[in-house]
Amino acid sequence: MSEVMQETGWAKINLALHVRARRSDGYHEIETLFAFVDGGDGIVAEVAEADRLTIVGEFAEGLSAGGDNLVLQVLTLLRARYGAERVPPLAVTLTKALPVAAGVGGGSADAAATARLVRRHFLPELGDAVLARIISPLGADIAACVASATCLGVGVGEELSAVPELRLGGTPVLLVNPCQPVATGPVFAAWDGIDRGELFGDPAGRAQLLAARNDLQRPATAQCPAIADVLLELGALRPWLARMSGSGATCFALFDAAAERDAAAVSLAQSHPHWWQMAGALR
Repeated sequence: MSEVMQETGWAKINLALHVRARRSDGYHEIETLFAFVDGGDGIVAEVAEADRLTIVGEFAEGLSAGGDNLVLQVLTLLRARYGAERVPPLAVTLTKALPVAAGVGGGSADAAATARLVRRHFLPELGDAVLARIISPLGADIAACVASATCLGVGVGEELSAVPELRLGGTPVLLVNPCQPVATGPVFAAWDGIDRGELFGDPAGRAQLLAARNDLQRPATAQCPAIADVLLELGALRPWLARMSGSGATCFALFDAAAERDAAAVSLAQSHPHWWQMAGALR
C-alpha cells in the first residue's frame, strides 16, 4: 500500500489591496498585503497509475475535477520539468472547506499546496522561490500561496517581499462570507481607475495597515450588496480591523484576543446562521 501524503491549502486573505493602474495586457498593477489563516482546504494524495482528482467537502459541488483544475495542472507542470521518474502520477482527494469565488485564494491555495506536497516527497531540493516561479503562470497569487506567510505583493501580486515589522503571526481572525460568489474579472473591470496612493511607506506598520484600504471593496459591493451587511455586522463586534478580502465576498475581522473572536463567531452564527465563517489565527 502506497504512502498517504497530506497538505493544506491555507486560506489567503488580503489585509489591504491598493489598485494603482490598469495595464495594457488586461491585468492591473496592485499593492497588496497577503496573509494566511491556519485553516483551509485539505489535500490527500497517493501514488497511482495515472493522475486522478476527486473533490469532496462542503464546497465541492460544481467544481471540475478534470485537467482544467489547478491541482492537476500543477502536477503536469512539475512533471514536464522534472520527469515522471521524479514526479509520479498521483490520485488526489481535495476537500473543499473554503467557498469558491470568495476572495480567499481557494484554487491558488490548492495549487500551491499540491506543489508543496510534491516537493516534500519527491523534490526536496526546491526552495519556495523556485517552486513559485514554476507554478506562478497558473495564477497571480499562487506565488504568495507557496510560502503562505504574510508578505507584500506588487506588480500583479507576484513580486513578493517580507514585512517582518508587522508581526501579525498568531493574530485571531474571523472570516465571514454571505455565501454569494463574486467573479473577480467584473470587479476589477468596475474599478474606477483612480490611483489613491501607495499601500505602505517606509517603514510599514500597524497604523499604516489601519489607514490602508481595499480598492475593490466598492465595486464588489455593487455586485454583491451583502458584503456591506457583513462588514457592518463585523464592525459592530469591535475588531481592531475589518475589511473585505481580495475581490470578495469574504470579509475578515482581526481581534486582539481569541476569546473576542470566538464571542464574535457565536454572535454571528446566531444572527446569520446561513453565512459561512471560519475562525482561526494568522500564520
